[in-house]
Amino acid sequence: MQKLSRLLLPVLTVLAGVIASASPILRSDHIFRPVKAESGMVAGAEKLASRAALSVMQDGGNVVDAAVTMGFTLAVTLPRAGNIGGGGFMLIHDADSGESYALDYRETAPAGAFKNIFLDAEGNADASLSQDSPLAVGVPGTVAGLLAAHDRFGSKPLPELMAPAIKLAEEGFIIDANLAEMLVIARDNGRLKTNALQVFFKSDGGPYRAGEILVQRELADTLKRIAKDGLKGFYEGHVAEAIVQTLAENGGLMTLGDLAGYIPVWREPIRGKYKDFTILSMPPPSSGGIHLVQMLNLLENFPLSEWGQNSSQTTHIMAEVMKRAYADRSKHLGDTDFEAVPVAGLLSETYENQILARINSMSPTASTDIPPGSPPGKESDETTHFSIVDKAGNAVSNTYTLNFSFGSGIMAEGTGILLNNEMDDFSAKPGVPNAYGLIGGEKNAVEPGKRMLSSMSPTIVLNDDGLYFVTGSPGGSRIINTVLQVSLNIMEFDLNAAEATNFPRFHHQWMPDTLFVERGFASDTLTALRLLGYEVEISKTIGAAKTIIRQKDHLEGASDPRRLGSVVVGF
Repeated sequence: MQKLSRLLLPVLTVLAGVIASASPILRSDHIFRPVKAESGMVAGAEKLASRAALSVMQDGGNVVDAAVTMGFTLAVTLPRAGNIGGGGFMLIHDADSGESYALDYRETAPAGAFKNIFLDAEGNADASLSQDSPLAVGVPGTVAGLLAAHDRFGSKPLPELMAPAIKLAEEGFIIDANLAEMLVIARDNGRLKTNALQVFFKSDGGPYRAGEILVQRELADTLKRIAKDGLKGFYEGHVAEAIVQTLAENGGLMTLGDLAGYIPVWREPIRGKYKDFTILSMPPPSSGGIHLVQMLNLLENFPLSEWGQNSSQTTHIMAEVMKRAYADRSKHLGDTDFEAVPVAGLLSETYENQILARINSMSPTASTDIPPGSPPGKESDETTHFSIVDKAGNAVSNTYTLNFSFGSGIMAEGTGILLNNEMDDFSAKPGVPNAYGLIGGEKNAVEPGKRMLSSMSPTIVLNDDGLYFVTGSPGGSRIINTVLQVSLNIMEFDLNAAEATNFPRFHHQWMPDTLFVERGFASDTLTALRLLGYEVEISKTIGAAKTIIRQKDHLEGASDPRRLGSVVVGF
């Protein structure tokens, strides 16, 4: 079946390209659209925002202009994950200079937060506090991040870039079946609080159905304030006061000072090599870049292409590497503005050799026998990702999030802003897993002003000709392994964007000691893995990658069909 799928995919993608060629804006779909290399492409999670971003580039805007439009528009059209009440990471590649930049606009803990804030009277971690209460809300960074990117690299006026988002919020947009369903689910499981219910449901409490128009006038007013006043339109005045008051009414700690003092940080990207490719990814407080490069360093020592993609031997070695990376994550990773993270040590050849010596090529090592290593030296599931490449070969890889679907479900009164519940990404108690089963240590403990650790892994890969591909994914704890597999599918197995994205994935995160695999794995491979000693569990879909590959004469992109609404548009 896998062989048949690989034979059919190129045929389907070529046919799709032929059908799409009649339109100046290529038809939205998750299968890649080949376009000339001097054109632009957007791979995103929602069609209206993706088309708005593409239009910016068609009108002469650059890749960062398009990213700003995309980021603000997704806050309107993809409210479960697109946001201005959350935070994220952006990776930017400048084709002219060859330089790349990492922008950290992750949320921070309010000044009133403290280490044991999420423990109950008995000293146990209380998930209701870190996930569902006003204490779960970190200081939002998205607006500051998008504006920082625009200030440094943007070419068009901010009001022009925000106009599509404002229009869609003020005049409304036709919701699809997926959004209609997600809103009902969020209401029924108690995720959406009162203010949000009033915006996302009709005046009589009934749900909007697919094909009906959703209007968000309060959000439109907030976006207008930002377009007019910049940072002050969000972090000061009416909007900031509404955020603080809404949270304070239910025991929240955020203050006007927390909002006014928020600053995004420009950081050096994590850099690595895999064969002839240069890997660029996000540094801490993302754990993604370090562990992506760490795993690629290890895997370069094995003949993966000879063993075959998703063969039992390839899957075994990759799972063993994944275990070691996630074990190290539990101890060594945190916000480098607060903690000493041994970046150089984790990526060193000395440490690589230590790990390789402990990997048994014939059988898995139990996770209980894999403690976090000692490198030398001192040193959500509802997330959304978009990849954009413009005609000059500049690129943006951006992942941002509210954490859970619709975040905390708390909407700041009168603003239309859904607020995050990112504080759950801190370690409430060392050794206790968070909502995604990830175990954290002291370096990721709650501290005022600190950024919580994240798995978000926006990634850009270069070859001898410059930009090669851009990728990233949502998926909570599974993000890093999703990006790893898509990247290897391209670099090691020479697949096109559609094949690299659609191929079945697997995931191991050290604890629990379970190998999660998607449907589509060959039955004999699963049997072989179980005979080796793996606890294999058939999983729901893993990740939802958005990838654009730049070839010498064309662009090709794929937006993962694992999530409804994913699209690629190009011109």
